[in-house]
Amino acid sequence: MTFIREIIQAIRMTLVLWLLTAIIYPLAILIMGQALFPFQANGSVMENVESQAIGSTLIGQTFVSDGYFYGRPSSVRYSQGQQASPTGISGASNLAPSNPALLDRIVEQANQFREDNIQPSADLIYTSGSGLDPHISVRTARQQLRRVARARDIPEDEILPLINRYTDGRFLWIFGEPGVNVLRLNYALDLQDINRQ
Repeated sequence: MTFIREIIQAIRMTLVLWLLTAIIYPLAILIMGQALFPFQANGSVMENVESQAIGSTLIGQTFVSDGYFYGRPSSVRYSQGQQASPTGISGASNLAPSNPALLDRIVEQANQFREDNIQPSADLIYTSGSGLDPHISVRTARQQLRRVARARDIPEDEILPLINRYTDGRFLWIFGEPGVNVLRLNYALDLQDINRQ
């Protein structure tokens, strides 16, 4: 009799824990996230003036035009309209520092930046650990300032306030370094061009 009672009690505890951890807790987090932080809970997706999604402020993107600030390179291909393969994954290339393929990629990228008169900095030639970092350092943004200003035919002084505005500080004021969110900065430059016309 006690054996059957213990089985029933175990089944009851399993159902209660399942209800708490699989239904009540996730539902509470979903409701709190949507109520208190809807932008972040929905992926921090930025929209343009036509309400079209242009990207997430949490995921880096590839910008290749001279009128845009370049972001960090990635070992994964960012999905740019078409389905990229692989996409939706994060991670480093796992190439060892002694691997010739890694050295070739870095040298090729550094030479390309030198041809564009940009001092190759670490965050322009090395990928981040996740491969998805949307930030560059303030120093790297300032190094690209002249190229972007020349391509857009605007004074550098008009771009500097945007770099400052879209620089995210340290996490909890102590962790990491300040970084410029490349997507937000480039979109602000596009808006500035639209307003100028």
